[in-house]
Amino acid sequence: MSKLTAIVKRKIAFYEMDAIRMVWHGNYVKFLEEGREAWGEQFGLSYMQIFNNGYVVPVVDLHIQYKNSAYMGDVLVIETTYVPCKAAKLQFEYHIYRESDGATIIKATSTQLFVTADGQFDPSTPDFVSNWRNTHNV
Repeated sequence: MSKLTAIVKRKIAFYEMDAIRMVWHGNYVKFLEEGREAWGEQFGLSYMQIFNNGYVVPVVDLHIQYKNSAYMGDVLVIETTYVPCKAAKLQFEYHIYRESDGATIIKATSTQLFVTADGQFDPSTPDFVSNWRNTHNV
């Protein structure tokens, strides 16, 4: 099986800081989203492609382990890796680390389910996802 990982770099801005001068913990959820969007664009399964096939993929499970703090001016590297599974869901693992010293900032996982445009959970894998998995050997 192929390992599908996208990498995004971002510099921490002042507005992402909290009162104690580190990145506010809630901002990491946005950073994970940035990683998922980059991953989808790189590997041909973007949110718009999913939407254009009649689905949305809300996050239903999210786990974050905070390892170190990040500060204004740090450049963070967001690695987003697809976790293959046969079920009708998308699973990802994340590693966010500081570019300057390689220190792990967070590790995380997420799960997204396929929901039709009218809001109904679809327990079967959509055909376009099965085709995508076959094309990418995952």
